[in-house]
Amino acid sequence: MNITIRNIVKKFEKQKVLDDISFSINEGELVGLLGPNGAGKSTLMRILTGFLPADSGEVSIGNCKVDVASTGIRQFIGYLPEHNPLYTDLYVKEHLSLAAGLSKLTNRKQKIKNIIELTGLEPEKHKKIGMLSKGFRQRVGLAQALIHDPPVLILDEPTTGLDPNQLQEIRELIKKLSKEKTVIISTHIMQEVEAVCNRAMIIDKGRLIADGSIHELKSGNLNIAQTIIAGFNKIVGREQILALKGVKNACFSDGLWNLESNGNYDLREVVFNFAVENNLILLTLSEKQQNLENIFRNLTLKNN
Repeated sequence: MNITIRNIVKKFEKQKVLDDISFSINEGELVGLLGPNGAGKSTLMRILTGFLPADSGEVSIGNCKVDVASTGIRQFIGYLPEHNPLYTDLYVKEHLSLAAGLSKLTNRKQKIKNIIELTGLEPEKHKKIGMLSKGFRQRVGLAQALIHDPPVLILDEPTTGLDPNQLQEIRELIKKLSKEKTVIISTHIMQEVEAVCNRAMIIDKGRLIADGSIHELKSGNLNIAQTIIAGFNKIVGREQILALKGVKNACFSDGLWNLESNGNYDLREVVFNFAVENNLILLTLSEKQQNLENIFRNLTLKNN
């Protein structure tokens, strides 16, 4: 199912937590909502799932409007909140049976069996939740979110606190689930989005400051500072390089120039034209691909 958010604003007293957020997500996308702690991610997740009202704006899933009063919309949403509330004194199967009952599911035993297999809970299904590792507790939370087979899955910080093995297992499970569902992951961990998602939205101080595919973000197609490496057959002065259109910074090391753009020009074209105009031979001209961590830092610093 498609998700559409239009002009969402949310304030807590005088503080604006979400500031005119708008975006749409197509059916089957796996999207990462990335931002520092306190950026407004969890608030947006709660509005998306109908647990918190927006002050203004509109959220819709498919053709259905989402708000606190529309409890029926929750049949289309599976939600794993950040702190994953579980009944730790219940056995895994008991907890999932309770979740199935609350969703008024028919054929509950078979659906519980299927969801236990899907989420890899088979070895732990007869244990109390309080005895489980953090990784298996997250699996129980995912199983609870999936028990009613929703077309949309919303996961708020799903891998926080996991060890490397648990992290990889949960990532693989999320990617598997995304083949049949629209999935949104909220996280402050850049590597999480890069490892799992095919699209990233960056939110900071309640504002959406970037939105694009991982490739678009890393290739600098969203007006993000570009870095290129250039080498010439002759010595070129730093003053000449800094005078080039769009060059924000330049440093020379091991015979090569590292040039950083101001985000407004493609420096490859600028440097090529400079070489032609000055009868220089370009020995090297390549773009340094950015990782999401650098992109995230650049964008949030710019927003500040």
